Amino acid sequence: MNRNPSNHKRIQAIFLDRDGVIIHNRADYVRRWEDVHFFPSSLRALQLINHLQDRPKVFLITNQSAIGRGLISIEQYLEINQKILEVIVSNGGFIDQVFFCPHAPEENCDCRKPKPGMIITAAHQYAIDLRETILIGDALSDIEAGYLGGIPNLYLVATGRGKKQYKTATTLTYYKQIQFHQNLYSAIKTIF
Repeated sequence: MNRNPSNHKRIQAIFLDRDGVIIHNRADYVRRWEDVHFFPSSLRALQLINHLQDRPKVFLITNQSAIGRGLISIEQYLEINQKILEVIVSNGGFIDQVFFCPHAPEENCDCRKPKPGMIITAAHQYAIDLRETILIGDALSDIEAGYLGGIPNLYLVATGRGKKQYKTATTLTYYKQIQFHQNLYSAIKTIF
């Protein structure tokens, strides 16, 4: 069942995962610009958000363990990400800031999802009340990061890993907080 975010005056921010929500996931990681393939519906969704009268902040929060694994350099990641942002802007969208975790899983950092470090950092930096935010991801690690960060409005999209991971979401104690959508655009159209 799809429903609008509960009890909010307005949405202050939207947290989005990158790979699987904005661009296609790759099992061997996005390592070069040629690996980037956008979901056209996500570009339309970002345009829609950008043209809202009371536009919320939009943050990308992305695990980029390819850096920590030594598969790409931080400079290569930043170059790819800059091009992604340029495509988003050229299609009428806008991202306020990108937060990324460069660590490999075994580093046990505080920023790698499902830990909520990137969300908490963004909230402090921008003075955002997380009770008035939304998180949209394609993996249960995204959803758990939002839940642990105190975000009540959690959306899982079928793009990327979402369709497969939704089947196991029913085992989560906070399952009833998760709303499932086919893609970012359908989620945004429902919310706004």
